Amino acid sequence: MSRFLAYFNYLDLRTFIDILIVAFVIYKLLLLIKGTRAVQLLKGLAVLLVASAVSAQFHLSTISWLLGKTWTALAVALPVVFQPELRRALEQLGRGRLFGRRSLLAEEELRRVAKSTASAVENLSQRRVGALLVFTRETGLLEYVESGVKLDALVSEEAIINIFEPNTPLHDGAIIISENRILAAACYLPLTENPFLSRDIGTRHRAAIGITEQSDAVAVVVSEETGIISLAKNGKLVRGLKRDELEKKLAYLLGPVKEEDSL
Repeated sequence: MSRFLAYFNYLDLRTFIDILIVAFVIYKLLLLIKGTRAVQLLKGLAVLLVASAVSAQFHLSTISWLLGKTWTALAVALPVVFQPELRRALEQLGRGRLFGRRSLLAEEELRRVAKSTASAVENLSQRRVGALLVFTRETGLLEYVESGVKLDALVSEEAIINIFEPNTPLHDGAIIISENRILAAACYLPLTENPFLSRDIGTRHRAAIGITEQSDAVAVVVSEETGIISLAKNGKLVRGLKRDELEKKLAYLLGPVKEEDSL
């Protein structure tokens, strides 16, 4: 006990702050990978660490040699395996809250975009017409814009409804919106690889979750089967929204950045 207490004699304010920062970083990393496939991969790494410690303790030379070669291979493979998580972490670091973002849209125009979108989505929902709308924020989505048909059209209820009308050239895929302009339609988005999602979640919803995992975009989905309206942000999905709820959430999320944006 006395030896344990003796360690506190070496702790000063700087050391204490250092420990707090490291603990905070680890906490944020755990939040980042929560609910992703990285959790399972980390469990596998933990098993390898335990096996390495046991083999070293009991001098199991053959197993130690094999594990040593495995760690060498993992040093090359891990950046590839964890590429989605690393990309997400770097993007979140790059759009940190040190510099607040202000909406480039006037408040009146922002409300118009939110209202037009909510009205169009409600119309599509009532007729059970599938739709996927992605709103950019700080992270650019140029690579996904280029996968579709460029439009550069003003956001309006009529434009959104016409784009997603069944059996039209642009109805399949997502539209990407920046500020008050529809940049492109029929865009292809990355699907989430989250293994914990329900099998009932279809391709549109998986694409909405996928794009919000890899960027700070906000995505709105209309289910073709049920007409349910959903909103995705940061890889999380909120379902069963009504028109007024959607309008308020869009106006909030697309406005000036807050300390903690929430669904």
